[in-house]
Amino acid sequence: MNNKEEQVLEGKEEKPKKSRKKIIYIVAGVVALILILVIRGRSKKNKEIETTTIQKGDVVEELILSGEVKATEHAELSFSSSGKVNWIGVEEGDWVNKGQALAKLDTTKLNADFQRARSDLRDADASVEKAHDDVKDHSADETFTQKETRTAAEVAKDKAYEAVLKAEEDLKNATLKAPFEGLVTDVANPYTGINTLYTATQIELVNPETIYFEVSADQSEVSDLSLKQPVTVILDSLSDKELTGKIVFISYTPKTDETGTVYEVKVKLDIVDVSLLRIGMTGDAKFVLSREKDVLWIPPKFVNSDKKGKYINLKKKNNKVYVEIGLEGEDRVEVTGDIKEGDKVYD
Repeated sequence: MNNKEEQVLEGKEEKPKKSRKKIIYIVAGVVALILILVIRGRSKKNKEIETTTIQKGDVVEELILSGEVKATEHAELSFSSSGKVNWIGVEEGDWVNKGQALAKLDTTKLNADFQRARSDLRDADASVEKAHDDVKDHSADETFTQKETRTAAEVAKDKAYEAVLKAEEDLKNATLKAPFEGLVTDVANPYTGINTLYTATQIELVNPETIYFEVSADQSEVSDLSLKQPVTVILDSLSDKELTGKIVFISYTPKTDETGTVYEVKVKLDIVDVSLLRIGMTGDAKFVLSREKDVLWIPPKFVNSDKKGKYINLKKKNNKVYVEIGLEGEDRVEVTGDIKEGDKVYD
């Protein structure tokens, strides 16, 4: 057998092998498709059909806004000048009274500046007296030179007097005092001998009795709110507790540094254990906008809609009964129509 005949025979043997492989792939694909359809069919059968019953009760429309705990009397205190901390009179957790001394700078330099300013004032005062004495008999014919000398002396005295006031104020402000009674929540430098800048906060003070909850309402929401309106607050850190309160302030001007037009709303909390609250705690405030009492309602997810309107699947699956929707709350929707309390509804 020559080479051409061998090549022809080899070509004839390869064709059946390729055909068999193709058939195997097709069969495997069909089997996989059948398995997918079977699994989907079973999952649909196993899917539970949710049901509920039409109930009678109150439906409440609420506005929910996020916010945080703040305090009217909350201060971050700092010295009016830089210097070395010489005395710390409080610790974190201390309760202090209004006007109580909290901390003090080393006043050696400040006292020297004050005494120097007083000396400069006495010197300037003497210069003014001399200038006035020189012209006391020349009130009608005071020369330009005399007037210039007298004026310069008076200006120097004025400046010296202002320097005394500033030095006296710096000396007084070397002692931090509580602007109101409250709780010391932070002491930045609990040790003496540390140099501090006038820009740095030294002591943080909060009066827990002035704590409130603040939210921001945009221009479409703020018109639904009013002073003394009852509010329920749920904090993220105290999710099992409902705090009650009422609106005590609604801003007439929008807040700055906000992306939209929003207004500050303050909620005064009713008597609570203030030890549970901390500045900066976040949560949600629920404002009741309207309420319908003793009406038929179902959960919102059981209400469907089509071109004809709103409907529910009453008593069995795909049995459409068209209804009218009334007040819509977060978890309840008022429904009216050919329905009654206790009717079973399917999803």
